Amino acid sequence: MARRFGTGRRFGIEGGIIGVTTAAVASLAVAGAFAFLQPSAEADTINHAKPAQSPRTAPVDPSIVHASDRPGRSLNITIDDGPDPVWTPKVLAALKENGVKATFCMIGPQAAAHPDLVKKVVADGHRLCDHTVSHNTGMDHRSEDYQSRQILDAQKMIEDAAGGAKVEYYRAPGGAFTPYSRKLAADHGMRPLGWNVDSKDFEGGGVAQIESTVRGELRNGPTVLFHDGGGNRARTVEALKRLLPWMKQQGYGFGFPQR
Repeated sequence: MARRFGTGRRFGIEGGIIGVTTAAVASLAVAGAFAFLQPSAEADTINHAKPAQSPRTAPVDPSIVHASDRPGRSLNITIDDGPDPVWTPKVLAALKENGVKATFCMIGPQAAAHPDLVKKVVADGHRLCDHTVSHNTGMDHRSEDYQSRQILDAQKMIEDAAGGAKVEYYRAPGGAFTPYSRKLAADHGMRPLGWNVDSKDFEGGGVAQIESTVRGELRNGPTVLFHDGGGNRARTVEALKRLLPWMKQQGYGFGFPQR
């Protein structure tokens, strides 16, 4: 069964990140010699280089955050598994149309492969989140060295693609946090980020089902999970176009997760 953080879930690499391995392999020329293998074949290290020994930004709270930094009736929109050259621009357009800022939890090799999209996310006023190199939902059962490289290598890839913007959050794939990974991320300036509302936009079903799921779970807390990567996200885009105006009509504002 899934591990739940709020109303979250864990999903497998094969089911939740369709095509990330292909995108990662294509990004090696950009990202350098980062190995990106399926978990069954992965070694406990990603490469032979040592990870950064000292944080580049001030440490933050290592507890998993769900709360919004905006007072009152507020939501945090979070977008996982991109950037994707087809779907990220469409998600950005839906957010811009509604005047909503979001937090984009990016896969490192995806960011390295599409630096223009990372820069666009930043230019539009959204925030960046580290979603690891390989999106291994079993990484909480791997060595600390493996966890370190998954997190710190992805942070570097995303920040390099962003051209200077910092990654402010870390979301473990499927919620596979450990005390070590939370502290490591926090020591490097990334607040561990959970979720309360899972749109389940990666599952079967239509736009109406995504809408119904989100509306029914908003009482669980402010942080809402959508995806812009891992497959066809046409339903996600359409659901955002419908849900964001409805959320505003219900009196919700939009903030970022607390740091």
